[in-house]
Amino acid sequence: MSLKGELLSRFERFKKNMANLEKDWEVVAIFGKVNTFYFTNTMQNGVLIIKRTGENFFFVRKSYERAKIESPLDFIYPIKSFKDIFDTTDLKGESIHIEKDVVPYGFFERFNKNFGFKRVGSADLAIAKTRAVKSDYEIGLMKKSGEIHEYILQKFVPTILREGITEAELGAEILREIIIKGGQGLTRMGTFNAELYLGNICFADSGNYYNSFDGPAGIFGVSPAVPLLGNHRKKLLKDSVIMLDIGCGYEGYHTDKTTVYAFGKIPQEAYDFHKRCVEIQNMVAERLSPGEIPSKIYEDIISRVDRDFDINFMGFGPNKVKFLGHGIGLVIDEYPVIAKGFDDPLEENMVMAIEPKKGIENVGMVGIENTFLVTAKGGMSITGSDYDIINV
Repeated sequence: MSLKGELLSRFERFKKNMANLEKDWEVVAIFGKVNTFYFTNTMQNGVLIIKRTGENFFFVRKSYERAKIESPLDFIYPIKSFKDIFDTTDLKGESIHIEKDVVPYGFFERFNKNFGFKRVGSADLAIAKTRAVKSDYEIGLMKKSGEIHEYILQKFVPTILREGITEAELGAEILREIIIKGGQGLTRMGTFNAELYLGNICFADSGNYYNSFDGPAGIFGVSPAVPLLGNHRKKLLKDSVIMLDIGCGYEGYHTDKTTVYAFGKIPQEAYDFHKRCVEIQNMVAERLSPGEIPSKIYEDIISRVDRDFDINFMGFGPNKVKFLGHGIGLVIDEYPVIAKGFDDPLEENMVMAIEPKKGIENVGMVGIENTFLVTAKGGMSITGSDYDIINV
């Protein structure tokens, strides 16, 4: 399929998802740069207008010229302000749907003063469901990201671990190598106010430190202003657990992976708990097939976790989270989630990151994460299949 065909198929699937959620919807305005890229293959400043019936329009403020180069779509128009939209189409109606999880209220008010839509609905779920099922084209990009990811964590990192290196230094060396190997370097999040700078670079008990991010791993980070990546003062000492939970991306599409290393001698319980996390990952992966219900997977797997192991499972102390995995694609945190409340069945070619982890007091965090493609035979890892702790 051509790129243009790929994009047009996304519009059609989105319209079907919108109709399933609200059959009488009229028009959707998409402002978010990630969603705009998903539908147009270019990340420009503007607004994409999708109508239930009639022509679609992509109005670009800057850069129209670049949009024409990068996108094969025929309905791209230059504007200097939203008022210029009237020169191309009579955009009106009673209701409009927008990305309520993305668009600031004040920004939409400035847009709507030109059009006066009375009812404003959310298009977020329809967009999320559309993006959740990947095409062969998208899967190809994610597999490439997975190849880079596997090389970085399984092959490259063991060669650069050395006593005295700081978390921040290690993060910088990893990021450099990702970019050299063709990765994008940037990791995007979809949740409001969420940030991710490569991921969690954690030596010893850094992996159990307090973290506002909605994930099981803790992190000191660079500073209170940048609680991301790794710390400049936290140095690698002998006989330490190292946990690297990082994202990787290729041409917009991400994979997520966690690898644990033993730098010298570490407690046997770290190996034992890690092995149990791998078993849990594999139990979830076996269930990643079309028709399975994410909430049911979560409840079934959690019911098998004994009370003692559940202590500090999926986060140390207050870091504990109530999920086992999440969708992934143009952002790290995509729909759906392996958690309560996600009752729509999985579909073939969804992509899920599964991440069972356990904190150990005064030792650090162990566990695993890999990115899996949903198939008729269960989850297929695209980030490698070596799940053991790596001894360095």
